[in-house]
Amino acid sequence: MHSVGKFNTPEEVVDFIRNAEITYGPEGKRGKIEFVDLRFMDFPGLWQHLTVPADAITVESFTQGFGFDGSSLRGWQAINESDMLIVPVANTAVVDPFLVRPTLMMICDIKSPIDFREYSRDPRSVARKCEAYLAKSGIADRAYFGPELEFFIFDHVRYDQTVNSAFYFVDSSEGIWNRGSDDPSNRGYKVRLKEGYFPVPPTDQGQDIRSEMVSILMQCGIEVETHHHEVATGGQAEIDMIYDTLVNMSDKVMLYKYITRGVAAKYGKTVTFMPKPLFQDNGSGMHTHFSLWKGNTPLFAGDKYAGLSDIGLWAIGGILKHAPSLLAFTNPTTNSYKRLVPGYEAPVNLVYSSRNRSAAIRIPMYSDNPRTKRLEFRCPDSSCNPYLAFSAMTMAALDGIRNQIDPGDPIDKDIYKLEPEEIAKIESTPPDLDAALDALEADHDYLLEGDVFTDDVIYYWIKYKRENEVEALRQRPHPFEFCMYFDL
Repeated sequence: MHSVGKFNTPEEVVDFIRNAEITYGPEGKRGKIEFVDLRFMDFPGLWQHLTVPADAITVESFTQGFGFDGSSLRGWQAINESDMLIVPVANTAVVDPFLVRPTLMMICDIKSPIDFREYSRDPRSVARKCEAYLAKSGIADRAYFGPELEFFIFDHVRYDQTVNSAFYFVDSSEGIWNRGSDDPSNRGYKVRLKEGYFPVPPTDQGQDIRSEMVSILMQCGIEVETHHHEVATGGQAEIDMIYDTLVNMSDKVMLYKYITRGVAAKYGKTVTFMPKPLFQDNGSGMHTHFSLWKGNTPLFAGDKYAGLSDIGLWAIGGILKHAPSLLAFTNPTTNSYKRLVPGYEAPVNLVYSSRNRSAAIRIPMYSDNPRTKRLEFRCPDSSCNPYLAFSAMTMAALDGIRNQIDPGDPIDKDIYKLEPEEIAKIESTPPDLDAALDALEADHDYLLEGDVFTDDVIYYWIKYKRENEVEALRQRPHPFEFCMYFDL
């Protein structure tokens, strides 16, 4: 399988399409590329695609692109200005690992057909502008990201919302709720609540599935560090990728989601990156390791607290200062804030620490090598649009460095055992998405620097989230309200 990043030019991609014979499909057949799948990110954060015959791809396709209707996508163009271009990016090309017909997929940028300018609401364009702004800043020339995506592998899911009903049901053969099942396949190995961190098989029922996910990720050119069962019951999993630069890692996050879902489907299961699908157990986060470099110099390494430099501490100061607004991008769903509650290792406290996992920012202490010095922002979750989330993190850190924002003193104590007067001094993450959007509305100038984010992006992000998610949820009766109020 040809892996992502192996092509440098459009000419190489076209030559591969025309001449290479590949192994494809579930039966391992051999043949030439028949289709090219063009993928791009919509505004909220889902991959979209269109497919063209292989012969339609020429060298000119990488500048001229393909037309599509931008008004049909969530949060994008008005119908009177709907024509857009989808322009493939050569170094993202990779053979699709699942499709029955031999297909090459490529990630694309979105441009205007009038003047070929990048579209401001294309998330990948925001990320590319952020990388360019970082290089021009003089502070650093690269931002590295290492996200730890957590997700659930369920056996079965049902949900619906109608005029007279609302429900959801998820199931997993390893879930603690199935301990009493009379199914003959029940052998009693179930993961108890909050006890899923590192049991071996047969308790860990996802080992083979995760290993196959990792195998395909690596075949597609994504380096993997480790995989394991996570804390929650019900098949919670984590696969950690080796760090990469902002745009590259954002591309990889989307390919990661596609591959994990595809492998789960092969096993008759389903993957969700929903932050909090289970009540009374840990949710799924996306702890994000972040560092800035200039040339061969890691800028966060120094002789201050936890081996950080002044630049590293100022970066923390910027992220903590802007965290309430930043979370509108890193934790962008109403469900995100069901995870950000005390008692589940959730990073609800806007402080930093070298060891404390309830702090919003942790400084990993696994090694004293300056090249590994980084900060870990623990608030984000995997429901985010990575292009926007990583860009917003970078802009907050740059604002902290430019203005030398003091992050205050670290908190290395157990926060849950602090005295009430000490706890009162610690700021917390927003209680819900609406509050995070309010914070973004009040605090977004740092995102507008260098025209990375634009007023248009901020306005429509807030508008879309409020109208389609916050208000939509607010208007609907919740099933638990029947438990509380039906007999009043």
